[in-house]
Amino acid sequence: MASVPADQIDASFAAVSDLAARSNTVLERLRDNAQAARANDRREPTFPIGKAAELIGRTTQAIREAERDGRLPEPPRTENGRRVGYTLAQLNDMRGLFGTRPWRAPDDPCAVIAVQNFKGGVGKSTVSVHLAQYLAIQGYRVALIDCDSQGSATTLFGYVPDLDLTEDDTLYPFLRHDDISSLDYALRKTHFDQLELIPANLRLFQSEYELAGRMARGQSTLLNRLAEGIQSIADRFDVIVIDPPPALGAISLSVLRAANALVVPVPPTVMDFSSTAAFLSMLEETMAQLHEMGFPTGLSFLRFVASKVDEGKSMQKEMLNLMRSLYGHSIVRTPLKDSAEIDNATARLMSVYELEGPLTSRSVRERCLTYLDGVNSEVEIDIRMTWPSHATRLRQEGHA
Repeated sequence: MASVPADQIDASFAAVSDLAARSNTVLERLRDNAQAARANDRREPTFPIGKAAELIGRTTQAIREAERDGRLPEPPRTENGRRVGYTLAQLNDMRGLFGTRPWRAPDDPCAVIAVQNFKGGVGKSTVSVHLAQYLAIQGYRVALIDCDSQGSATTLFGYVPDLDLTEDDTLYPFLRHDDISSLDYALRKTHFDQLELIPANLRLFQSEYELAGRMARGQSTLLNRLAEGIQSIADRFDVIVIDPPPALGAISLSVLRAANALVVPVPPTVMDFSSTAAFLSMLEETMAQLHEMGFPTGLSFLRFVASKVDEGKSMQKEMLNLMRSLYGHSIVRTPLKDSAEIDNATARLMSVYELEGPLTSRSVRERCLTYLDGVNSEVEIDIRMTWPSHATRLRQEGHA
């Protein structure tokens, strides 16, 4: 192989360095613009009294009576006397008062859900973030762990990972140092009440090499490290959502060991379906290998989500029908259709759930929320079915 001239190497390095610096400048500007736009607007979601009543499982009259007799504080009002929407924290106070918190019982297992596919671009981070936020809106205690060094999920919470965060803010120290006993140091509050985030940045990629090297030297117990970390915080949460990297590496193996449920986003295209078929074959082999190494994996449920769906394309419609026929009850009934509302929210480093109004049109936003709520509500039922304490309520609701 011919050697590369030194001046060419220097020029290439300088070009890459310049492009990286320019890109980071743009990202910093996007971050600053997003933060400035939020300075005058509430980032946390708010809900009118009708929606609040629906979410907490009581009537609007019950809320008003509790406010009149002092059991709940009256919400602030505008100059015209109209109620300002309730925050999620206020909804959770109502749930506490009325006894409608949906939490699991202490003996129920914490649901640890990996949103996984070994192919990038399938909507993995979009599904992870919206699932975590949906569950928080429903009143659950949720943690989202971003294990992907690209930090897409972290970005949707308003961070530019490699500008706003250091490696000490991520999983990296825990995976690197055996003397750290808990992931508590990395958890940070978000603008959604009862939703906490362990963020990621590019430095996390380094842990892939370090973990692989240490495992090659016989330290296979490292595959259990993330599971140990999750166990250290599990008593504080009902659900832990994990956004892994889109590749079969040391961190993905650790995620599979730690998870007790799997959600697989699959766009209905031939290439994505083919990639998912390969993912399932690798998953089968990986689970078998982990079992042989003394790290058995058990999934309480495995669900496929048809993501980025455009039913206006005939081939996608055919593939969606094929996937439904093939996966049966394992595929979520509601497709997560491609939506400009998601794209526009993402461009603002936000999710659809935190927007107070449409970025496109009211009809587009409502359709988008219908798809998101449909997908997430099915996964919510799957979660609750793993909790014995919810069995009676599920039967009453007609789900069991």
